[in-house]
Amino acid sequence: MRSMSCCVLGWWAAWPALAAAPSPPSWQPYVVAPSSRHVRPVRVLSVSGDVTHADALLDGHGVAVFKRPPPQAESRWPQGTRIQLPGLKDARGAEHLIDGALASVWQAPARIAGSTPAIDLDTPTAQTLHGMTVRAASGHVLADFSVDARQDGAWKRVASVHGNKQLQVAVTFPRAVTARRWRIDVPVAKNADSARIKLAEIWPGALHDAPPPSVVLDFGKVVVGYPRLHFAAGSTPGTGLRLAFSETRQYLGERSDFTRSDNGDAIVPGTDQVVATTQPRVWVDRHGCTHERKVCDDGLHGFRYLRISLDALPADAPYAKPSGVVRLRDVSLDFTAYLGRPDTYAGWFESSDKALNRYWFDASYTNELITDTFRADDVEPRQANSAFLDGKRVLHDGAKRDRDPYVGDVAVSARTAYLTHGAALGDAARNVLLDLAKHQRVDGWIAPASIRHYTLPLFEYPLWWVVADWDNLRYTGDLAFTRAIYPHLLRLLDGWYPKVADAHGLLHKGLDGTSGYGDYAFLPRTGEVSYYNALYVLALHDAVAMAHALGHDNDATRWTARARHVARAMNARLWDAKAGAYLDSRQGPVRHAQDGNGLAVVAGVASRSRARQALGYLGTHTALPYGHAFMDNNTLLPDGGKRVYAFTSYPEIQARFQVGMTASALREIHALYGWMAHHDPGTTDWEGIGAGGSMYEGGYTSAAHGWSTGVVPLLSNDVLGVTPTGPGFARWTLHPHPGDLKWARGKVPTPHGPIAVHWVQKNARLELGVTVPKGTVARVVLPAAKGSHVVMDGHTAEARWRGHAAGDRGAWVLDRVVPGKHRFRVTAR
Repeated sequence: MRSMSCCVLGWWAAWPALAAAPSPPSWQPYVVAPSSRHVRPVRVLSVSGDVTHADALLDGHGVAVFKRPPPQAESRWPQGTRIQLPGLKDARGAEHLIDGALASVWQAPARIAGSTPAIDLDTPTAQTLHGMTVRAASGHVLADFSVDARQDGAWKRVASVHGNKQLQVAVTFPRAVTARRWRIDVPVAKNADSARIKLAEIWPGALHDAPPPSVVLDFGKVVVGYPRLHFAAGSTPGTGLRLAFSETRQYLGERSDFTRSDNGDAIVPGTDQVVATTQPRVWVDRHGCTHERKVCDDGLHGFRYLRISLDALPADAPYAKPSGVVRLRDVSLDFTAYLGRPDTYAGWFESSDKALNRYWFDASYTNELITDTFRADDVEPRQANSAFLDGKRVLHDGAKRDRDPYVGDVAVSARTAYLTHGAALGDAARNVLLDLAKHQRVDGWIAPASIRHYTLPLFEYPLWWVVADWDNLRYTGDLAFTRAIYPHLLRLLDGWYPKVADAHGLLHKGLDGTSGYGDYAFLPRTGEVSYYNALYVLALHDAVAMAHALGHDNDATRWTARARHVARAMNARLWDAKAGAYLDSRQGPVRHAQDGNGLAVVAGVASRSRARQALGYLGTHTALPYGHAFMDNNTLLPDGGKRVYAFTSYPEIQARFQVGMTASALREIHALYGWMAHHDPGTTDWEGIGAGGSMYEGGYTSAAHGWSTGVVPLLSNDVLGVTPTGPGFARWTLHPHPGDLKWARGKVPTPHGPIAVHWVQKNARLELGVTVPKGTVARVVLPAAKGSHVVMDGHTAEARWRGHAAGDRGAWVLDRVVPGKHRFRVTAR
């Protein structure tokens, strides 16, 4: 980094016009990653129950002490007590509610929304009670319920509970109540999803158990790795701790926001468990169980917040108990992801807009979190392990889940990796692309990921595999890899996709048994879909580039003709002239999607006029405070007009830059990435945003997702302006989009050495400096009006002017700028 700053700034500083930007480069403070792999929490967020010296957990100086007395002795219902479930046909397991065993639970069956669950207890003789105690199963807190007694032939309300947050809640009656029949009533469920109830026990009498002592630690940002606890001497042997993890405070509950137990055949019941000993020891969270299927841990976690509670699971008895004393000296994390320090950055971006700088480095950190070694115990538990990938570096989709390399995600996150850390992370994408090629189906289809033994049926993801293959070639120049995967490319484009194209040449979801196939959002779309076909055109163009690089000109000619045919058919059949946008599909209610319209522009399907119309339509009909919705109405999904994906916003914003709508592109970046940067957990980029700017799938949502890091290529490729157009940057384009920025500068890594760019605009003048590495040729595009004066290296440049559409100034183009350091100045006359 030091040598780069010296040599680049040496010639920049000699050019007075470029002194408007600060010197030397000040991007290093934006780097987010921790300084080492040993990561500590930064603050104690909250303490409850009997905990002393909780601050000791931050720095290891001192000892935090958790204390909890043994629980109050339990009372039992008289022998012969019966349970009835009025309104529920299935009463299986209800006997567990009064069997005295917390490890055995009853789960209410799925019910019709709006029905009211009730649990009746019928005792042989009348009982006089001063209260009642209800214990929910782990992770299923019963927030609201009431207790009724049957007296004088009618049910009478004797107590109510609202807003409870504890697993065990004791209800004390205002006065003693005598009755033979008792009822626990739960409010009407608003929807079927919230209607599941899971209870462990109901006791007669109010059993006041000491609340679990707990501490919530904040690591300051989302981190990923193996949690580590350092126990001091003096703990009560066998006392159990429970660890719950969350990326956000909103979903930090008694149970983790997501663990492997939420999918597949995992064994961890929502929290990780550890048992204290009398002697000092260091415990590291590893996947597995201490005693067969008891005292189990998930291992690796992606999280910002950690709750540590003295509250052993009932199912872990007799190996763990929920009372005693635990003395903790330290809490930390063994960080496993790629550690992006300033000296590892091969590329960077900086501009006069500090918010944009923050978004670039936040996205880079998000991408570092998902760049990790593929390990069987840390990936998606639904049959996603891969013998080929084990031990290799990959690009997962998310830090906490699914932790499986999905190729659609890789199509974005790989570009981010190339632009931030260059060749150092090139293997992470190639490993994934080659693994999927090795598991190609006989008919040519390529799986989206290793999940479910490479069988998850997604319709368009094989096309993202093609796009990612071309990105690998143009960013890294690895022609040998392209040659190795080329036979798989042929089988995909000339084998499987022609089978699912209709008589018009358009991909038609539903043909050849694809009705049940999904896509990136598992949307129930059918027929001729704009998104699928625009992506098809883009993949064909990228395949043409790879074919030319390998000398397969016949393949290139065939795919070029097919791309043109699909584009013509799209314009003839999917363009909605009334709306001025492409239809999402010819089947079903009329709607217009962000993904299909954005990609239609990026792939060159839309003419310049239609591109501007479509992007204008999206700006008018999908704009929200937190970005652009991926649908213009709710006819496909109930929240279609409120859901925002950075994954589909990326090509739309890219399209805006391409047609000269720079101001709207920057506004959308600020809305989308600004929202995520300023809402918990901050720093990292979310999988999706829902109504009102919420996590679109609640606590299941990944708050650090690689497919949402498109702001890095947007700022490096489009704002700074550097984009490769040939293998390994042998040819590349420099086309900055300044918008209202005063200046920008940065570095883009290439196999031939870094491309350094610095531009400044003031009044009607744009000045730009660039280093063109040896072995490359640049095409420089300078946005300016037709009458502008263009100077290159002190002399009037031989440049050609490229026309413009309304609202776009046009540009001056220099087609072959040779290696060396060059300076440009464009002045309006």
